[in-house]
Amino acid sequence: MLRTNLGQRIPEGMRDLLPEEIAMQERLEEKTLTLFRQWSYQKVLTPTLEFTACVQPDVEQADSLYKFFDREGRILALRSELTTPIARLVSTRMRGGGNLPLRLCYGADVYRNASVRHREFRQVGVELVGSDHELADAEVIALAVEAIAGLGLKNYQFNLGHMGIFSGLMLEAGIDESLQAKLEEALTRKDMVGVESWVRQSGLPGRVQELLLRLPHFHGGEEILDEVLNWSERPAIREAVESLRRIYRYLENFGVQANVSLDLGILRGFSYYTGAIFEGYVPGMGFPVVEGGRYDALYADFGSPLPATGFAIHLGNLLEQFPLPVVEGADILVYGSDDEKIIHQCQALRAKGKRVEMALGTIENQVARNIALLKHIPELLCVDEKGC
Repeated sequence: MLRTNLGQRIPEGMRDLLPEEIAMQERLEEKTLTLFRQWSYQKVLTPTLEFTACVQPDVEQADSLYKFFDREGRILALRSELTTPIARLVSTRMRGGGNLPLRLCYGADVYRNASVRHREFRQVGVELVGSDHELADAEVIALAVEAIAGLGLKNYQFNLGHMGIFSGLMLEAGIDESLQAKLEEALTRKDMVGVESWVRQSGLPGRVQELLLRLPHFHGGEEILDEVLNWSERPAIREAVESLRRIYRYLENFGVQANVSLDLGILRGFSYYTGAIFEGYVPGMGFPVVEGGRYDALYADFGSPLPATGFAIHLGNLLEQFPLPVVEGADILVYGSDDEKIIHQCQALRAKGKRVEMALGTIENQVARNIALLKHIPELLCVDEKGC
């Protein structure tokens, strides 16, 4: 039966990967995971499907999940990120291991039913679980910078902020939860028009409005932290500023500070972030390709209160930044007129580690040469006794 027009398409935001595209993605992923292993991170993998009871409380919008029912009527969802599933994994199968801090990494597909170009994309990332030291934050930021640099990308930029500065300002200004949620959503989406609209309608004192409107544009080096201290005497804000200062100085020791700017206007869309947060950008892409930060409250939701920090690289979205390689063909094309001999020869060569393409049916010499040329196969072998 002929497929309908819909049956010949793929869902919006999904994509097919051709051999050269998957070859590039695998090459980038293996290079990144090799780096993670050099920093002592070990790979784990969680299921593509999770119960919504696991993942839903932490997504920005519940309707961004792809949801399903299992046979028992329970609601499942495709994972939209890996941090929460890994928190579940650590709190269950890895609970009580006593080998903290844990350094875990992953490479997997995630799915987000949102109004974005890609709704299925490959992520690689790390989770550092069990340390609340600023050095842990600096480690994952430095690792993220090295990962992007190691892929050969140029002119990349990382921005570093802290959730505590925004939340501290909200408390000091006495902003209610409804307005805070609207401002947070607008800042997360970089919607400066929305930020200004909500601030102007807030009825807040002029000084507070001025600070809120400056926040999205407040970025630079360590000098901006001194200015923030002039805004407020609130201990929570001072603590966040000094924590950010220590992290930023560690980045100089790692040799990556030149690629990181302080940016007090960045916020992360997932509700679990509590401390330092960061984003990484590359030219030509108007959205972050690296996202990460500290999330010290998430593990308590799973009954294992542990501090943690980490990041994800949206690897699938980076494919456009690289020229696609010529996909390597087999090492040798075996052909002839005797199928039995062809099969035996192919099996013998494969047993020696050769990549072998077997001609199907009798083909002429010129046809074999044409096949080898088109498929980038450097060697031909004719198995006929009299030659081909």
